[in-house]
Amino acid sequence: MSDITLHITDRQGKTHNALAPTDITMNLMKVVRSYELVPEGTIGICGGMAICTSCQCYITSNYELLEMGDDEDAILVEAFYVKDNSRLGGQIAITTSLNGLKLELAPE
Repeated sequence: MSDITLHITDRQGKTHNALAPTDITMNLMKVVRSYELVPEGTIGICGGMAICTSCQCYITSNYELLEMGDDEDAILVEAFYVKDNSRLGGQIAITTSLNGLKLELAPE
């Protein structure tokens, strides 16, 4: 098993170092849920289908992520609290290239 470390700042401003596996299908939203960094039912409401924005996060470190897909781009246009570094955690697959990634969860 190959794990990476993510630095996730929750909605209260506390940073957590989370280990995330790269050898199974996982995304940032699922990591946040598995570590219970937000109350149940407040993230990943659409299950990672890019039809809600409950998993919106801000990428705060300089990483080359895969380009945003059309669905993600379209839903973020309608979202609240969007910044230039906003992404949907459910659309970002966990890969070894994300080791050390820093992100902040957007307000609910």
